[in-house]
Amino acid sequence: MPRVLAGVVTVTRQVHFNSAHRLYNPSKSHRWNVRRYGLCSNPNWHGHNYILEVSVRGTPDPQTGYLIDLGDLKRILHAAVVDPCDHRNLNEEVPFLRGIIPTTENLVVAFWHELAPRLKPARLQCVRLFETPRNFAEYHGPLID
Repeated sequence: MPRVLAGVVTVTRQVHFNSAHRLYNPSKSHRWNVRRYGLCSNPNWHGHNYILEVSVRGTPDPQTGYLIDLGDLKRILHAAVVDPCDHRNLNEEVPFLRGIIPTTENLVVAFWHELAPRLKPARLQCVRLFETPRNFAEYHGPLID
């Protein structure tokens, strides 16, 4: 009879999407924004080919050997993040990002909040977002004191 080995594992899925955004704090002056964000504060936006990696952690199901079906994880990532963000303006067209300066740092936190409730019983471990091949941010969830 086949068996499933006991242990806590992490599974990661990678997805891609393309979006435009502008880094701009409306409570500050144009000059302040240009000094802080440079070309990223362009009023005509700029875009990125994002790579999103999402890792979940937990114990595989004793009958299937899966922590999470990767097809299910892909569908969750698309429904929660890719479909709302792909080929969109992150500042203006994504309801869960309204009022948020769409830095990579803010995006990983926002994506976490969209994904975490959808992944039970697996536990979200890390949301990593590559803005460019050399620039990325990752979030491991809220700090627990």
